[in-house]
Amino acid sequence: MADGTTPDPLRIALLTLSDSRDESSDRSGAYLREELGAAGHTVVDKVICADEIWPLRQQLCGFVAQGLDVVISSGSTGVTGRDIAPEAFEPLFDKSLPGFGELFRQLSYDEIGASALQSRATAGLCGRTLVFVLPGSTGACRLALEKIILPQLDARTKPCNFAGLRGRFAE
Repeated sequence: MADGTTPDPLRIALLTLSDSRDESSDRSGAYLREELGAAGHTVVDKVICADEIWPLRQQLCGFVAQGLDVVISSGSTGVTGRDIAPEAFEPLFDKSLPGFGELFRQLSYDEIGASALQSRATAGLCGRTLVFVLPGSTGACRLALEKIILPQLDARTKPCNFAGLRGRFAE
């Protein structure tokens, strides 16, 4: 399409994991909402949730139950005691997508060096919903969105993309 928006828009929810951010200070969440909208996708919900495993799982399950195409979380992927995103979400994955975390860390290494090792970014399928678990920094969200997620959510990306496969996730 001439305007650069996807011909096959997806329904997406955003989930910010933070004990300290609110709507006015959630720059990464605002960035994700703006860029996904500019790409032609519909952000149907954006929630900020504390770093607590069970409320996070409940929120993700609610999004999956709504039949959303994609959930993107940001925050809580590091190595400190409060960083619990992988522990909260990975047990809910029907299928893990280890290549996402591997590719993210490689791209991140190109930008920030060995500190990329500290990211536990991950992704998987919960039912028919793609779930991407990103670090909380705006730079990390930009990198993941621009280099990996947006191309994979665009049906025009060749040789393959998640947008074109989503009808087959439940096979």
